[in-house]
Amino acid sequence: MSVLPAIRRIGLFITLVIATSVSLYSQEQIRIGIIGLDTSHAPAFANLFNADSPSAHVVNQRVTHAFPGGSDDIEKSYSRVPEYTKQLADMGIKITNSIEEMLPEVDAVLLLSLDGRKHLQQAAPLFKANKPVFIDKPLGGTLAECIAIKKLADKHHARWFTSSSLRYSPEMIRYREDANRQSSVLGAIAWGPCSLEKTHPDLYWYGVHGVEVLYTVMGTGCEQVTRVATEDTDVAVGMWSDGRIGEFRGLRKGASGYGLVVFGKQAIEVGGKYEGYGPLVDRIGQFFRGKYNGVDPIESLEMFTFMEAADESKRQDGKPIDLKEVYREAEAKADQLIADLMK
Repeated sequence: MSVLPAIRRIGLFITLVIATSVSLYSQEQIRIGIIGLDTSHAPAFANLFNADSPSAHVVNQRVTHAFPGGSDDIEKSYSRVPEYTKQLADMGIKITNSIEEMLPEVDAVLLLSLDGRKHLQQAAPLFKANKPVFIDKPLGGTLAECIAIKKLADKHHARWFTSSSLRYSPEMIRYREDANRQSSVLGAIAWGPCSLEKTHPDLYWYGVHGVEVLYTVMGTGCEQVTRVATEDTDVAVGMWSDGRIGEFRGLRKGASGYGLVVFGKQAIEVGGKYEGYGPLVDRIGQFFRGKYNGVDPIESLEMFTFMEAADESKRQDGKPIDLKEVYREAEAKADQLIADLMK
């Protein structure tokens, strides 16, 4: 029996492997800037992008510059800046004195500032310079700021998205990217840590991770939110327009962690294992290459409206709050924020 066909197949396989490798590594390098060295995400993301053997999705993308930033009134921010600045400098990343100094030297930006109140002002020059931007959680310090970020990006036709890393863990994202699972979801409960920060709406600070999981599974369409809050626990229950119910449970005492129950047409599934930052960084790399659009900003804004409505429900002793009314009020404030920023 002739061995020539087998040899030819092996040769073809080797050629394809080499061609794929050349294609990946011949892509033009993308220089990435980081804004905000007051979060552990800064060194974690930098290590993934700048790894000796990076994921195929981030090949030829490197963090080259960073602006420390920081917030004087949040201890978890200002106390971390020196340590993380040193870590990135030790990686050979250039530390700049301002965003304006960094912008001409980079092609894309990770806006990681811990303080969501900083994001609108920091994003403005990035959008104007037409840099693709990933904005870390929380998107803004208020719903009005979140809406203003989208409006400003739309004005400049800028590419951006925001997401918790929880969304892209395989046990979560399958409910969005597997059509059969997506169509079978009748309701869900997501839970996770929910520490509070007085400068931000309650769920924006850390509950945002669990709410992101809930929205990954349920999708958009929530109409009203009711919240029950105690010192140790938050429960925010959303009613979707098609009659489905989604619930987030925020934990501040006892055993903690992330989890998910999905009520489906054929089965009830329990999971929600968190898989780290890698899956999110891969998506960011695809986004910077123009091969992924990111989370639809409309979904992100609804998610933050859900959380702001939960705050309003707490203020009104658990009264159900309509998301459209909350959004409408915040949108008027957003327009004023943009006007002030443009002065």
